[in-house]
Amino acid sequence: MTQASAFVPGHVTAFFSAHPHDDPERAGSRGGGIALSDGVTVTVESGDGLRLNGEAIEVAAVDTVLGALGVEARVDCETPLPLGSGFGVSGAMALGTALAANEAFGCARSENDLVTLAHRAEVEAGTGLGDVVAQARGGFPLRLEPGAPGHGSMDGIPARARVEYLTLGGLSTEAVLSGDTTDLSAAGEEALAQVRARPTLETFLLAAREFADGAGLLTDDLSDVISAVEDEGGQASMAMLGETAFALGTGLTDAGYDAEVCRVHPPGAGLRE
Repeated sequence: MTQASAFVPGHVTAFFSAHPHDDPERAGSRGGGIALSDGVTVTVESGDGLRLNGEAIEVAAVDTVLGALGVEARVDCETPLPLGSGFGVSGAMALGTALAANEAFGCARSENDLVTLAHRAEVEAGTGLGDVVAQARGGFPLRLEPGAPGHGSMDGIPARARVEYLTLGGLSTEAVLSGDTTDLSAAGEEALAQVRARPTLETFLLAAREFADGAGLLTDDLSDVISAVEDEGGQASMAMLGETAFALGTGLTDAGYDAEVCRVHPPGAGLRE
């Protein structure tokens, strides 16, 4: 039986500006985030159906990727990350499917082609604008220009770190992105300019925190968590788009929260042995 697996890091977007376009390959976002060692393992083989942690699920972006590759397959995804909470799980499922299906069925597509397929599928589904390209790159990716490979432009902060996160619930990415993003995008542009001027983790966290306030998406509960971390001398912010707080180092633990712990994943997405 033909089978292949890929690993795609989870991705926390710290700040962003939305850039819609009639061409899904040119649509996307500018901003910064973190690729996580907690991610999604995607296994593709002959068959049909999509499962996430053993449960049947429907994800439009995955169906679109398989259709674009011209294959029918069973797709099994495993992850410790919650869906819809700001970790780019749907984007990871789409990208992992593209990588693994290409290997399993001998589609002979290049990496950029596969990233483009997954990015396009996410944009068309309304479930993400920048996770896929960030997950493909890894590390602390900075999306300088929106869009898939060939259109977008990437950079990054050369650093590694321990990452903590605490999920309180989910937010609808589609609902936020389909609304008025004017103020959100203005705050995202300012945050990206700060980090480009001084690409350090200190600046990154400061810009993320200021964006969380400026974007107007903080819930009261999430604001309380971030304030508690700051009271202990740490820094935390919100994962876009989900009711999730993240911190580098031990900020959430120091504030008394039972946070999940992982690390930055520098390599980006790729096939597994």
